[in-house]
Amino acid sequence: MSDLPAVRPTPPEAPQPAAASAAPAAGTRPALSALDVVAVLCQLFAFATLAIWGFAAWDFPGNLIAGIGAPVGAILLWALFVSPRAVLAVHPFVRALVELLVYAAATIAWWSMGQAWIGLGYAVVAVTIGLVSGRRRLA
Repeated sequence: MSDLPAVRPTPPEAPQPAAASAAPAAGTRPALSALDVVAVLCQLFAFATLAIWGFAAWDFPGNLIAGIGAPVGAILLWALFVSPRAVLAVHPFVRALVELLVYAAATIAWWSMGQAWIGLGYAVVAVTIGLVSGRRRLA
């Protein structure tokens, strides 16, 4: 045993205090806020609205195509441009335009079904949430 060197382990380094910035550490996601939850609920409501509109506004052969195709098209647009892990990275204004397009489609769907007040209420809530969350993303 005398051939082995005398090595002592060194204590681990003390963790460095986190910087006082709002940016999350590398490899972590920021915590969800109530605004994020309401934004997701607005998107889900838009998708459900387009499905209801597609099934209710058309006769039998067309209602299957519109009832399935309208929300799938909106989900595809959302996944390509608006989602947090969007497939295509676009300018923030293009992202806002696509998000507004989905909101407007849901609003027009409610209006075309004779429920203008639901459409108007949804439009006010969705656009307000979109503006606030968009400003927060740009800050």
